[in-house]
Amino acid sequence: MRRLLALLLLWTTCSLADPPVLRFSVAESWSMPLMRVEGEQPVEGLLFDLMQAIAREVGARPEYHVLARLRLQQAMDDGDIDVRCYVSAQWFNDRPGHFVWSIPLFHQRDVLVGQPNDSALTRPEQLPQQAIGTVLGYTYTTLAPLFEQGQLRREDSRSQELALQKLHIGRYRHAVSNELSLQWFNHRLPAEQRLQILAVLEEQALGCMVRNDPALPTQGVLRALVRMKESGEIERITRRYGVTGYREGVSAARP
Repeated sequence: MRRLLALLLLWTTCSLADPPVLRFSVAESWSMPLMRVEGEQPVEGLLFDLMQAIAREVGARPEYHVLARLRLQQAMDDGDIDVRCYVSAQWFNDRPGHFVWSIPLFHQRDVLVGQPNDSALTRPEQLPQQAIGTVLGYTYTTLAPLFEQGQLRREDSRSQELALQKLHIGRYRHAVSNELSLQWFNHRLPAEQRLQILAVLEEQALGCMVRNDPALPTQGVLRALVRMKESGEIERITRRYGVTGYREGVSAARP
């Protein structure tokens, strides 16, 4: 009888135990439609919805760590985060051996953006010497030679949205943006004020990375992402935020 009661108590205790925690990284440079953060916690956005769905699929409690983009690699090395999403293998000189890659989830373009009255397609090397709007901590592979030559100068902002706001008010004549953020920024403006795409700089496939740790449901997360991709849930999440004309894999900019 005592043995039965002990087993029952153990079963009850395990049933009431907290679910495992999955620690997701959130880059503070993200802006809508990727993520909106209030009080150091994400509250909406397509990546927020994606992370919530991942945690739900594996029965885990999501925990969000908002970090400066330049601190993300150190957080991975220190074991402070378990899942990092919206990332490309091309952003790493050496692929982190303690993380496992998901399938590609998104495709998006990095574009050169101009003022509303700019309509002619422009190659970056055709631009006159000037400052150009960029995001702090991003590396722009296509533009790197022009920065090194001094033809273009970076004017960094802490987020993509802020870089586009500065372009909109005329702080500079051109900026670099991912296509998602540009669409989100433009949809709030009258047609005559919308920023224009002048050139496509680069495009890449993006996915998630999951820490390879026996204490984590690593394979469960990877399988969940396959199911979400194949079922169309990834596409539904992007459309929830009004993203149109968007092909799923993103950016020439890399941390």
